[in-house]
Amino acid sequence: MKNNKNKKSKAWIVSVDMGYGHQRAAYPLRYFANKNEIISANSYPGIPSKDKKIWQQSRKMYEFISRFKNVPVIGEKVFELYDNLQEIPDFYPKRDLSKPSVQVKTIYDMIEKQNWGKHLIENLSKEPLPMICTFFVPAFMAEHFDYPGEIYCLATDTDINRAWVSKSPAGSRIKYFAPNLRVVDRLKLYGVSPDRIFLTGFPLPLENIGDKKLTVLKKDIINRLVNLDPDQNFFNKYSQDIKRFLGVDELPKKSNHPLTVTFAIGGAGAQKEIGATIIKSLKDQIKQKKIRVILVAGIHNSVSSFFRKSARSVGLAKELDKGVKIIFAGSKEEYFKRFDKALRETDILWTKPSELSFYSALGLPIIISPPIGSQEDFNRRWLRTIGAGVTQDDPEYANEWLLDWIKSGWFAEAALQGFVEAPKYGTYNIENIISHKFEAFHKPKMLMQY
Repeated sequence: MKNNKNKKSKAWIVSVDMGYGHQRAAYPLRYFANKNEIISANSYPGIPSKDKKIWQQSRKMYEFISRFKNVPVIGEKVFELYDNLQEIPDFYPKRDLSKPSVQVKTIYDMIEKQNWGKHLIENLSKEPLPMICTFFVPAFMAEHFDYPGEIYCLATDTDINRAWVSKSPAGSRIKYFAPNLRVVDRLKLYGVSPDRIFLTGFPLPLENIGDKKLTVLKKDIINRLVNLDPDQNFFNKYSQDIKRFLGVDELPKKSNHPLTVTFAIGGAGAQKEIGATIIKSLKDQIKQKKIRVILVAGIHNSVSSFFRKSARSVGLAKELDKGVKIIFAGSKEEYFKRFDKALRETDILWTKPSELSFYSALGLPIIISPPIGSQEDFNRRWLRTIGAGVTQDDPEYANEWLLDWIKSGWFAEAALQGFVEAPKYGTYNIENIISHKFEAFHKPKMLMQY
């Protein structure tokens, strides 16, 4: 019994190659993934052509709609129609929301009538380890095709729609990892039994967290506060809180990196124009070495080229790879690696309220660019509620309002708010649950956060 308890956990980590959110959630779990691989349910080696075709149709629609939203007049209307299918219903009044939606019925129709996903589940069933799905469809497939191991589904937003729960929730054996309290309560409204819901927090990269004492994370936040509180307005007022949560009596005189703003686009390449506007507005501060901007192009070479062209067009050619850095990689795994490393020397994260909202737990204050989709509206609300995010002002004048907000100490306060309020142990908690080490579970100490 003792040997089993100390045995390293292994699980099938199953994601989908659709945007960044689901794979970003899977990436921190790779260290206990079986065979050290994250399985992409829609593009794994040997996937049947009929299965791949179904996945491709849904992915193309998602990426097209995300980009099409920017088309004047008609783009907003088309996106609104698409978003209605994914709309998250009002939470109040509390009521029974277990009736399957049209989206759920459609998914099950394809699974049952076309054996969608049967090949994947039969292959994984040969070694029935716990299966962790960062997208609901593979979890549905696993249950329908009688996967013999435990099935877990990890929610990737601060609130979720009915599509995340099976057609018959009361009789389902799918267990859920919830990133926050709202998702816990939402799952209950959808008919999921409370004993199948675990409040874990969102999985964050251990490279940014460090050990369970958060050694790496605390060190990074201390250096971040030096840049975010240049006049020590925040420190002078809240020094006792800083000592309590970070264990330091005073901040270093100098940070280990220059003041850095990181702007990240979405998985479909949306909002790249905001990044171009940011460096145009901050070009004087960049040239004067007062600020560094990291533009995240992800795996989109076209976006990387756009950012480079934009930098040159505003006279920042000499600052490329210096005051203006661009993160681009040929694969998502390499992108996540570079992005997580860059976050250790990032002071402010500027992004739409995607799954990156949970990265506020890393002590990263977030400037919120316009949300895309119903779930991102809820993510934005969550960030504001915990005090870790603020809606962007006009990017054209970032050289004014951004610097004013830094001087006031607001970003420093938001950094500590995110660290204190958002859950940080999701990766450790998930491993503990699948290995049944419940005594090691670190229950998030969270407020309502609605």
